[in-house]
Amino acid sequence: MVQELAALISQYGLLIIFTIVLLEQLGLPLPALATLVIAGAIAASGELSLSAIFGSAVLACLIGDAAWYAAGRRYGNRVLKTLCRVSLSPDICVNQAQANFDRWGMGLLVIAKYVPGLSTVVPPLAGVMRVEWRSFLLFDGIGAMLWAATGLGAGYLMHSQIALLLAQAERMGTGVLFLVAAMVAGYMATKWWKRRRLDAILRATRINVDELHALMNSGAQPMIVDVRPPVARTLDPRTIPGAVPVETRAIPRNFRPSPSSNQDIIIFCTCPDEAGAAQAARLLMERGYARVRTLQGGFDAWIAAGRDMQTLSAATA
Repeated sequence: MVQELAALISQYGLLIIFTIVLLEQLGLPLPALATLVIAGAIAASGELSLSAIFGSAVLACLIGDAAWYAAGRRYGNRVLKTLCRVSLSPDICVNQAQANFDRWGMGLLVIAKYVPGLSTVVPPLAGVMRVEWRSFLLFDGIGAMLWAATGLGAGYLMHSQIALLLAQAERMGTGVLFLVAAMVAGYMATKWWKRRRLDAILRATRINVDELHALMNSGAQPMIVDVRPPVARTLDPRTIPGAVPVETRAIPRNFRPSPSSNQDIIIFCTCPDEAGAAQAARLLMERGYARVRTLQGGFDAWIAAGRDMQTLSAATA
C-alpha cells in the first residue's frame, strides 16, 4: 500500500497531493500528512518540485478550510453539531473546541492541524464566531504552511530512511497492510469505547426538560450547572434560571457542594448528545457526587420547550 502510494505520487504528483489533502481537510480519514512525508522524500530525489508540492498542499488546505468556514458562517452551530455526531471524538467537538478557541483565540487555527479531531472543527467554528475573512485566511494560511512544511520537511530530510522503509514495506507485502489495518482498527475501537462510555453515563443520569421544570417548581432547589464554554455563553447570554456557569476543566478544583449533600446537580451544555455534560458528570461522580444528572437535549431542548430563561449576568448575581 505504501509502495503503491509512492508510485502514484511519483506518477501523478501534484494532483494526487492536492486531492488527498483537500479530501482530508473536508473530513475524510485519509493519510494526508503521511502523503506529504513521502512526497518530500520523492522531491529530495529530484522527481518532484518541492515548492510546487508545498503550494499545492497549502492551496488544498485553504480551499477545504474556507468551505467549512463558509458553512459555519451560514449555518451556525448546526454544522458543528453535525460534525460531532459523526465524530469518534465527541469530547473534542463543540464544547472542547469552543473552550480552546476561548483560550487560544486565532492561534488555534495555527495549531489545529496538529491535533486530531480539531482540524475539521475549528474552521467552521471560526465561521460561527464571525471571524473576519481576512483574519481567518491569514491565521489559517500560517497554520497550513507550517503543517505542510512539517510533513514535506520531514520527508526531505529523512529521504534515505524513508526509501529504506519503502523497500522494507515492498518486501513485507501484505504484512504491512495487516499492520496498518490493525493500528487503525485499534484506534477506532478505543474511540468507539470512549463514546459508548459517555453514552452509558448519559442513559443512566438523564433528566428531561419537563422533569427538571417540575423539580425546580417543587421547592427542591437543585443546583443547575451550565458547562458551556465562555465563547458559547457570549454567543447566547441566556441560561436556565438559577444556573451556575462552570467550565468543565475547572470542575475538579472549583466545585463547592459537599458530596454528601442530597441536593440534585443538573448539568447541561449545547454539545451534540450532551457529550460535554456527560464528561462533567463523570468528573463529579469520580469525586463522590451521587445525585448528578444531565439535561436531555441540553440547553437547546430547554429553549425549544419555551421554558423561562434569564441572562447570565442575572444568574451570576
